Amino acid sequence: MVTPATPAYLDGWLALRMALWGEEEGDPEAVADLLAGGGAFLARDGDRVIGFAEAAIRRDYVNGCDTSPILFLEGLCTAPDYRRRGVARALVATVAEWGRAQGCTEFASDAELDNVQSHAMHHALGFVETERVVYFRQPL
Repeated sequence: MVTPATPAYLDGWLALRMALWGEEEGDPEAVADLLAGGGAFLARDGDRVIGFAEAAIRRDYVNGCDTSPILFLEGLCTAPDYRRRGVARALVATVAEWGRAQGCTEFASDAELDNVQSHAMHHALGFVETERVVYFRQPL
């Protein structure tokens, strides 16, 4: 079952966020804006959180897209023992529905260049690769 994220399932959501992005993402304040504004969805098996998707509406330039606003998948994670069971697909479908309701006509995402598992998942979920980018910086 996929539903909007609520504080009732915060612990399970934060545990998966930490698994995906590290300890610092386990702070309840990290998700306060998502809870207030939407864009966060949880997949549950009973009371257990088995996956999450976080999305944002971006109005700036998004690589490979032609319109604005853009629905952007900021994060997606499924508990390891629930992978390859359609959880990610259900989460992405719910995010897409939410994005259409927000007026978006394009859905974008990204992945690190070496994260081939994420690339495969994106392709399996219907995303098409648009370009590859290497970012640079220089201290001033």
